[in-house]
Amino acid sequence: MEHCAACGTPEQAAALKTLIEESRSTPGCLMHILQEAQAIYGFLPLGVQKTIAEGLGISLSEVYGVVTFYSQFSLKPKGKHRISMCLGTACYVKGADKVLAAIEEEIGIKCGECTSDGLFSIDSCRCVGACGLAPVMMIGEEVYGRLTPDRAKEILREYKKEEA
Repeated sequence: MEHCAACGTPEQAAALKTLIEESRSTPGCLMHILQEAQAIYGFLPLGVQKTIAEGLGISLSEVYGVVTFYSQFSLKPKGKHRISMCLGTACYVKGADKVLAAIEEEIGIKCGECTSDGLFSIDSCRCVGACGLAPVMMIGEEVYGRLTPDRAKEILREYKKEEA
């Protein structure tokens, strides 16, 4: 089995190899391996998927099919601070699209992308269950509600300050 050196550090490749070796004899282990591999790398690039497929003796298309079916898996890197902007009905009606545009402007990326320094990534979601606080964004597990474009920018500047 070839390791995925192009996908990360030698330590990550070794952890992936160990994970596959320890799990391959367990029936239905693909989901577990994908979850753990994403924890190792932060996302599931094609090279990692290929390594998993080879290690389990299954096709790359089978692995890719599972990765793209489940929304918990990502094909793109995610930032240290993962921003999730709710675009569900309550949030959208109260201006979530304008808040999202302000977030994109503040950190210089579009929804679905990650900043080049790896600090921030933005995704949208349909509902976080905090409709009474609309519009809402989450950064990691932290919920921020009743947002305005300016307030969202202030929050992001606080995160930037903490990183400086």
